[in-house]
Amino acid sequence: MNKITKLFNIKYPIIQGGMIWNSGYKLASAVSNAGGLGLIGAGSMYPDVLREHIQKCKKATDKPFGVNVPMLYPNIEEIIQIIIEEKVKIVFTSAGNPKTWTSYLKENEITVVHVVSSSKFALKAQEAGVNAIVAEGFEAGGHNGREETTTLTLIPMVKEQINIPLIAAGGIATGRGMLAAMVLGADGVQMGSRFAASYESSSHENYKKTILNVKEGDTQLTLKELAPVRLIKNKFYNDIQELYAKCPTPEELKALLGRARAKKGMFEGDLVEGELEIGQVAGLIHEIKSVDSIINEVIQEFEMVSKDMQLRPF
Repeated sequence: MNKITKLFNIKYPIIQGGMIWNSGYKLASAVSNAGGLGLIGAGSMYPDVLREHIQKCKKATDKPFGVNVPMLYPNIEEIIQIIIEEKVKIVFTSAGNPKTWTSYLKENEITVVHVVSSSKFALKAQEAGVNAIVAEGFEAGGHNGREETTTLTLIPMVKEQINIPLIAAGGIATGRGMLAAMVLGADGVQMGSRFAASYESSSHENYKKTILNVKEGDTQLTLKELAPVRLIKNKFYNDIQELYAKCPTPEELKALLGRARAKKGMFEGDLVEGELEIGQVAGLIHEIKSVDSIINEVIQEFEMVSKDMQLRPF
């Protein structure tokens, strides 16, 4: 049992990213049932919808699961109250100051994990009293940092600074990737893109099939002035680049983004005008699979490569 499996009482140190429009109760419960930690993505849910998904997740699994809460959420107070009322025991916070809610959540016996993109924010999260940290590299899809630090360099730098459990995210979709992250100092991994291309993901079939076609260089981190996201290059992405050529203000970027652009792309399947978020590791994803198959393959590869490395140290 390692620090992450002990903290969450799970079988494998694999956490599913709380991705907007992908992470409903079906995905979260499937990951938890397969031995990982499933997360419901509150970022794309109205409060009443979140409550419904939490209640359905409780019926679909008797294993631990959590909720991912972006703190920029306009209904954050209501969301937190629903989480407490529904007795959710694990919350991952992101996109905001961890001091705001950590103490309150912990007073309600909730394990709190905060997502960061730098050592500086990792230290702030530790000071705020979180139980663990997710350090997410530049490769990720729903990236919340502007520094463009890759997972390969971020994990050991964060590890140097903190003494609480560390979860690596960004560019991890295989057993080899998981082993690499843990060799660098992570106690567990969080995978988003790999689970986006699963049968249980709540996203549209068009979007899932598009993930399979992503090659190296087909994604780009953009919209740093608003909230940095890594997008598949489509018409909407090209429209953003054309606007950038005119040195736009943040207001002009917001006007182009409009409302519900991510929903249009990932949930409704509009591959032209929609926002299609995915990590660079999509280039390694070639098939839509069940969550059970994904986790089994990752663990088998992890164990096989670990054993192989022990047999030939050089």
